Amino acid sequence: QVQLVESGGGLVQPGGSLRLSCATSGFTFSSYIMQWFRQAPGKEREFVATITPREITNYADSVKGRFSISRDNARNTVSLQMNSLKPEDTAVYYCSVVNSGMRHWGKGTLVTVSS
Repeated sequence: QVQLVESGGGLVQPGGSLRLSCATSGFTFSSYIMQWFRQAPGKEREFVATITPREITNYADSVKGRFSISRDNARNTVSLQMNSLKPEDTAVYYCSVVNSGMRHWGKGTLVTVSS
């Protein structure tokens, strides 16, 4: 079955950087659009970034120019490089894929941006 496992979250100071990774299995990774979402405390889950099989990317306006999504089809992983982090980036970050008509989620990784 589809499995998504995020890692790389933690506590970082404003202006700092983190790199999140999502290890995947259970589907033909190279054929699927992969996405990152996030959910801040008390808020709805929101889109962050997407990458197509051909590595076309798209970002939420709030992270454009600071975050970069990438994929490694040999390792079935998708990553999110986050730079110039702000306190408002604090959230649980999830990777996601739509497979067989269903959206699948990992359990998420917590990113806290605070001094």
